Amino acid sequence: MTILRTVPKLLAAIGVAMVLAGCGVNNIPTKDQAVKASWANVQGTYQRRADLIPNLVATVQGYAAQEKSVLIAVTEARANATRVTIDASTITDPAAFERFQQAQDQLSGVLGRLMMISERYPDLKSNQNFLALQSQLEGTENRIEIARRDYNAAVQDYNTELVTIPGSLWAATFYRSYKQAMLFAASAAAQNAPVVSFPGAAAPAPEAAQPGTAKP
Repeated sequence: MTILRTVPKLLAAIGVAMVLAGCGVNNIPTKDQAVKASWANVQGTYQRRADLIPNLVATVQGYAAQEKSVLIAVTEARANATRVTIDASTITDPAAFERFQQAQDQLSGVLGRLMMISERYPDLKSNQNFLALQSQLEGTENRIEIARRDYNAAVQDYNTELVTIPGSLWAATFYRSYKQAMLFAASAAAQNAPVVSFPGAAAPAPEAAQPGTAKP
């Protein structure tokens, strides 16, 4: 008799669970986990880049030791980028997320300067170790771009769930502790085309005005 009385309660519980699942009650934690998984991929790609840098700096130093300021800048930027504390809470903390992105953007900038050095040193430019490291770094930069894009897509999906019905109803009741995640944005430097100058190059002469036309 006890079992017979328990069955209806069990069936009712299962029915409630199915109704709630159909209403999207599990969407927020599911999408939150997708964001965290994407964030882990972002961290992994940045770590891969950080791991390449010491060998890259050592190789460049062997051919261009006089470029001391750039080598120091890269080493310091790498140290700063790896020193920034990051965990799952970073993606919902605007200040922590900004520190992380700024540190990585700074490292990207000085890495660009380091790679430009090779143009001035033919021996370095043709060194097999340098070429291999350069190829790995380029591949890693592509992985970073893809990982950031996938992360942003997961964040957009998750954030939308938090502010649209029925997700917003669950966020206001069962999932009050869940916060919107931060999106990666292009750095300020990425908004402008890079300017490359060559020492000793003459400035281009102004165009001569055509006869019968006024100078601007």
